[in-house]
Amino acid sequence: MKLCIFGGGAIGGYLAAHLAHVSWVDLSLVVRGEHFHAIKQDGLRLISPGGERCIKVKATDNPSELGHQDVVILALKSHQVTPALEQIKTLLGPDTVVIPPTTGIPYWYFHQMQGPLRDKRLDRIDPSGLQWKALEPRRVLGCVYWVASEVISPGVIHHDGSLSRFPIGEPDGSNSLRIELLAKAFSSAGLEAPIVSDIRSWIWAKMISSLCWNPMAVLTKGTLAEMNDEADVVDIVRRMMAEADDLALRSGVQQMPISIEDRIKAARMAGAHKMSMLQDFDRHRPLEIDVLLDSVSAMKELVGGQTPTLNDIYALLKLRIKTALTPDALLPLPAAN
Repeated sequence: MKLCIFGGGAIGGYLAAHLAHVSWVDLSLVVRGEHFHAIKQDGLRLISPGGERCIKVKATDNPSELGHQDVVILALKSHQVTPALEQIKTLLGPDTVVIPPTTGIPYWYFHQMQGPLRDKRLDRIDPSGLQWKALEPRRVLGCVYWVASEVISPGVIHHDGSLSRFPIGEPDGSNSLRIELLAKAFSSAGLEAPIVSDIRSWIWAKMISSLCWNPMAVLTKGTLAEMNDEADVVDIVRRMMAEADDLALRSGVQQMPISIEDRIKAARMAGAHKMSMLQDFDRHRPLEIDVLLDSVSAMKELVGGQTPTLNDIYALLKLRIKTALTPDALLPLPAAN
């Protein structure tokens, strides 16, 4: 299996450090900048509670030299995907499988979904349908990246806590040959990647956790452990999750796969992890706010619902960013960091 991870940051680097050990996976990694040079020179280093490993991986900053792949995992920030489409397309053969980010509601969300919204395109998420056209939904497998990791220096990934799970699923819920092969690759790499019949519910569960914990992290400057130690903070997160869960159910999810209390428990498992939005905030990088707010707004426009607590928290977050960062302080984020 020729498998390319497009983006070698916290998620992509973590996956690469595991999949590189699978003998029948021909792995490549698209990465740029100092991170790329460090990996080329010294290898990719993963530090986790279970130990430390350093692996050699085929890394490039020019995806066109890799040729067509069997699977392409897009381990990018959501706002990085559209600018990278032309480069991603160089990796796509007739039957290449694509696994896009699921930080928010993905562009393919309604593809093959039963009901009146089947194959509906979301302009808020994918303006002009650029991703839908370049990364046709027929290629897509859904995957939820449930892992607390961070790039702590060029070429070095740090994994916090014990949380590491990657539910995968076909948009139509089927148990296809291609998804079984991907699950086998993940399993052979020592990764937990259960095949699920309703990947959309898992996308919502993970998105809601990001939607709620990320702004609270920026507002409090707290790690997951520190926030979970404060009952009043957890209560606010619980209310935010309840509002978002209601929106998910209105949007066609039959049942959330993980309860709110179990999601809060999962956050505790990440220990002293700093949420990705706080990582970016501290490094003066653009924050993944738009994809989360656009996901909520797009679904509210379609199915209704009220999110007063979420509205209040994100109003505070926007002011926090406005008062802390000037436009000149924001650093551009590379397309494949």
